Amino acid sequence: MNAISDLFDLTHTAAREYLEGFRYPFEALDGLGDLLNKLGPRLGEGFARRGEAFVHRTAKISPTAELCGPCVICAHAEVRHCAYVRGNVLIGEGCVVGNSTELKNCILFDGVQVPHFNYVGDSILGYRAHLGAGVICANVRLDRGEILLRGEETLRTGRKKVGAFVGDGAEVGCNSVLAPGTVVRRGARILPLSFVKGTVG
Repeated sequence: MNAISDLFDLTHTAAREYLEGFRYPFEALDGLGDLLNKLGPRLGEGFARRGEAFVHRTAKISPTAELCGPCVICAHAEVRHCAYVRGNVLIGEGCVVGNSTELKNCILFDGVQVPHFNYVGDSILGYRAHLGAGVICANVRLDRGEILLRGEETLRTGRKKVGAFVGDGAEVGCNSVLAPGTVVRRGARILPLSFVKGTVG
């Protein structure tokens, strides 16, 4: 139940072909930089290069936002005041990346909203997933150990940095923390001020 096909509708991301090559979402994290370096130049009309970032002409980028590549920002996305895109980031169509939100090594499917003071590292957020204000996708254990995905089965990731995998349409309430390796299933609802680990929903 933690496979890519269980969590995400791949018709709602520019990374569809890439993600189809993996069974579990954590397997896709290592190659995001290479994906974006190849994807960016192929996007064609409508996209303009800004350093190492490829940005669609309809996207709204605050002049105070920091874009570090490689990254791709798709049509009608909005990157607001003081957002920090640290690299290896795909921001899908119609996404909202809010004030003081930090993104690193992640995929946001189309319609994702991370609108206020969020951290999303080494994570994948599915179609129309929404993180309330202050939600953190933690990506490193306190002991710096290997991160496991726990659900009906336990999966060894072989990685010391894994954030959260949030399924399509899931809602995470304000000021919640998703522990490293958390899986939130499609359509799940998480109450504000929650600490979440394992597989939920």
